[in-house]
Order: sequence, then structure tokens, then C-alpha cells
Amino acid sequence: MADHTHRSTGVPRPERLGPGGPHTTHTPPPPATPAPERFDADGLRAFAADALAAGGMPEDKAAVIAEGLVEADLYGHTTHGLALLADYVAEIESGEMAVDGEPEILASRGASACWDARRLPGIWITARAVGEACERADTFGLGAVAIRRSHHIGCLASFLESPARRGHLVLVLCSDPGDALVAPFGGTSAVLTPNPIAAGIPRGGDPILLDLSMSITTAGMSARARARGERLPGRWLIDVRGDASDDPAVLDQGGALLPLGGLDHGHKGFALGLLVEALTQGLAGFGRADEPSGWGANVLVLAFAPPAFAGADAFARQVDWLAGACLASVPASAPRGVRLPGQLALERKAVALRDGVELFPGVVPVLRALAERLGRPPPRPL
Repeated sequence: MADHTHRSTGVPRPERLGPGGPHTTHTPPPPATPAPERFDADGLRAFAADALAAGGMPEDKAAVIAEGLVEADLYGHTTHGLALLADYVAEIESGEMAVDGEPEILASRGASACWDARRLPGIWITARAVGEACERADTFGLGAVAIRRSHHIGCLASFLESPARRGHLVLVLCSDPGDALVAPFGGTSAVLTPNPIAAGIPRGGDPILLDLSMSITTAGMSARARARGERLPGRWLIDVRGDASDDPAVLDQGGALLPLGGLDHGHKGFALGLLVEALTQGLAGFGRADEPSGWGANVLVLAFAPPAFAGADAFARQVDWLAGACLASVPASAPRGVRLPGQLALERKAVALRDGVELFPGVVPVLRALAERLGRPPPRPL
């Protein structure tokens, strides 16, 4: 998932009810917790598209962005779903997110292309690049599109399920050269961003969907914990003294996110983070050396067409065997056992499509406030 530091929807943690005073003979039961509101996915898409259009986004682009945001919530990637909608509208209104026109084509040669997105919406431009890369893969066996100067691209996994179900193996890599959040291994000051790598791998039945950052955690998760007055579940940050920490406040004191692997094996996450930046910034010819600013992204999309290699059947035979062997592995702890990457996300999506989408606490009030400000009807729960 592409990440950012300055924007995140968080809700202060409610104070717990304490026990009665010294003369209390019993502790009253806590008030009943109301059932969480659930929303129809189509209704959420329509609301998001309407809000983006009200902010100034053309309807065709707004529909694609809304689809990507809601898809993230369907998967359970709540930091990159509708929690971002109000921020996106604010970026449109301020002019930080461009709304009109097409990307500039800097290069187009056979299987590869390079685009300057000109600050156009990242979800829209990345979805378009995935389609372009898949078309080139159908012709050349593989396709690659490098993008520079995109706005934020949301949840990377949201681009992958559809092409994987059509038989394409697609990778999306992302970095933000305008931000610095992750310390290199052996250092304490931030240089890199979380630099996620995502892939959709076709197989019989549901595809394998992986989406992981080259840092242990993300700035979005850290900001959410800080807003709720909580600590992170692990010591995933580094403070200015070089000590690992679970306190998100260290990020305001010169600290940074740790690379994947932490203080023990962080050289691996650091190396992979460098690779992502070389592939997204180096190939696009724009990055940290240019000292950019603003909330944005550089992206590389790679698509492979298995029929152009050993064949679709041969590919499916190998992937299906491997997936089956992993799922059949003796469980380390009952009853869960092995889950393939993306399996839980797709299960969440199926439940949400059936029973309604449960948004992260605090997101619904923000959406209602946005609707009121824009003079648009808010999303209605089921």
C-alpha cells in the first residue's frame, strides 16, 4: 500500500469507565455497544464518486478513484480506503491533485513506456497503467509502464485482482520521492518511504494477492495509533538514539520507521527498499535528486502473460501445486494453519459484499461531515 505521513483518519480512544467509588456495592454493567453500521459497497462507490466530482474531479476519473478506495475497504486495508476521501477532496480543491488532461508520454518502445503523470490522481493513472501493461504483455509477453509525478495511488492490492483473474501476473511497485519516513539499516534518520511491492498471481480459484511494504509498519498505521493515544503492537520504529520503539511519538522527535526485518535483519528490507526506489524513480528519471515536494508517488507496473512463456497451462500447474502444498503444510498452531497471501482479504471482501461494508471507527463521521460541507447526501447505512 502506498503510504503518507500528513493525513490519516484517527479517533481518540474513549476513556474507560472506572469502577465505582468506595461505597459502591457493585459495578454497573457498561452501556450496550451499538452494532456497527454497515454500508452497501455500490452506495459507497457512488458517494465517493459524487464527493470527488463535487470537489472538481471529472466524473470518469472520479468513478475510478472511488472504485479503488472502496476496494481497499473491502479488503480490510482501512488506512487506504475511504479514510482518504476527505484528504483527496482537499487535495483537489487546493490544486495539489490535478484533475484535467492525460499523462505526458515520455517514452514508448515495444513492451515498455514511461509517463509523466503531471500530478493527476494516482489511483486513476495506475489503473490505466495496469491496463496498458497488460495490453503490451499480450503482444510482447511482458509489459512495463514507469510513472513519475503521480499523486497518491492508494491501496496497491486493489489493482491486481481483476487482471489476475484474467490470467495476467501483475506487479505494482511504488515510492514517494517527496517524503522520507524509513531509516536505512544502520541509521536513524529517515531517507526512504515504505516502498510497497504488490503482485497478483493467477491460479485456479482465487488469485494470490500480496501487498507488503519494505518497512515493518507504515506511516498511516503509526499516525492512526498516535491519534488514538496508543502504541504500536511491536517495536517497529527507531528513535534518535538508535533504540527500537513502539511509541509513534518518536516520529515527531526525529525518529523513523524501521525497514522490514527491524534492528535484527533490517538489511534485507533496506536492500529491497533501495530496489523499489531504483525501479520507480530511476527508470522514471525523477526522484529524490530533484527534491520534489507534495503528496505523491512514482510507480512501476510490470505485467506478464504466461502464454508467452511456457504456456498458461504450465504456469497454472506449477502455481496450483505450490499453493496446494503450502495449504497442506502441517499447521504450526491449530486451527488456522497456512493462509495464502490475499486469502483473508478476499474472504473479508466476500463477507462485506454479502453483509455490507463496516468502515473503520471514525471514518463515517468524517464522511458525513464531508457530505455536509459539499452539500451532498451522505452514505446511508443498510
